[in-house]
Amino acid sequence: MDRWLNRVAVVTGASSGIGVACCKDLVAKGMVVVGLARREERLQELKASLPADQAKRFHAHKCDVSDEKQVIETFAWVDKNLGGADVLINNAGVMPTTEITIPDNSAVLRSILETNVLGVSWCTREAFLSLQRRKVNDGHIVIINSVLGHKVPVFPGVGFHMYAPSKHAVTALTEVLRQEFQNKGTQTKITSVSPGGVDTEMTQRFKEFSPNSPFLRPEDVADAVTYCIQTPPNVQIHELTIKPIGEKA
Repeated sequence: MDRWLNRVAVVTGASSGIGVACCKDLVAKGMVVVGLARREERLQELKASLPADQAKRFHAHKCDVSDEKQVIETFAWVDKNLGGADVLINNAGVMPTTEITIPDNSAVLRSILETNVLGVSWCTREAFLSLQRRKVNDGHIVIINSVLGHKVPVFPGVGFHMYAPSKHAVTALTEVLRQEFQNKGTQTKITSVSPGGVDTEMTQRFKEFSPNSPFLRPEDVADAVTYCIQTPPNVQIHELTIKPIGEKA
């Protein structure tokens, strides 16, 4: 992690779960971290929980990644105040329970795609354009995907609805972005990290239906992210799947 000391990482969805774990891990390893989330009070709680030396390197910034204008303004703020993001962890995601085949659900379905797909696209675009403008050639984009972005299992009592299609889109998006980065002659890396079940606010209903199922900790996923971004310059982990021991799906 030496090459990332005092460089800037932006983490979306930083108010809970995997986002919090990534912020804590990266700032503890010497990075300057910008945590983005809609729930600004949660970000302030996170900052207050950090040791003083780490809290100085953590910046809380309210941003709803499903709003393109907010994303553009946020990355402009990072450029102006911190010199620009070198690492982006696209973690923000939503998983409403609305079935696709029920009436009057357009707003919910749209919100899933706007956060899980368009939000990732907008954040990645703004981070990459900043890297290009600053002539930074070794940036790293990480997308927190899901095993549901590769296969949709049957989970009794719980449906995955539009969440699984959104994560399949993210899988394709990762490859498209890899090709675009390569075609532009940059060494910027992109990695999709696909966890199985993770013990977060989002997965509580799964635990209710299957209380004995194993789950990863958010810190396990944060460890995987750190592993991916510290690979040598010639190594790109394009896809990393991480599951808890005993997961059946």
